[in-house]
Amino acid sequence: MDSQLEQLVRQIAELLVRHGLYLTTAESCTGGGVAQALTSMPGSSNWFERGFVTYSNRSKEEMLGVPDELLQQYGAVSEQTVRVMAEGALRHSHSQISLAVTGIAGPGGAVLEKPVGTIWLAWAALGRETCCQLEHFPGNREQICTQAIMASLQGVLDVLDGWP
Repeated sequence: MDSQLEQLVRQIAELLVRHGLYLTTAESCTGGGVAQALTSMPGSSNWFERGFVTYSNRSKEEMLGVPDELLQQYGAVSEQTVRVMAEGALRHSHSQISLAVTGIAGPGGAVLEKPVGTIWLAWAALGRETCCQLEHFPGNREQICTQAIMASLQGVLDVLDGWP
């Protein structure tokens, strides 16, 4: 694992353990890459609860409760969808914090208003408002996914910052 990624995971792990919290992931374009980065650390079962890889729209509906109407109206790569993904991951787990990521890693799948590199991220936490963030990452598929993984984990740190 890259040293920057390893340091980020280590910081998240320390804060989750300190506060007695569990984390859940809901991933689309990263295909489980966030969960893999988290669980590569020994002892992650003490703070990582589960990961949802919801690549298809049907899996987003069935596993996370994303309504078909929402997917039809806004698409899988949207603020509305990523918000429900994060909140659904929290609802369908025993965690107190979740992250969600959906986007277009390429090389195909882009449309004019959603070019390759368009990534939506969201973080939900019990008792807090869900936060969403839009990113436009450069590079090839692997580079875009790596940047999405890093950004999603940085967002978890931001959520944990100042946790009561």
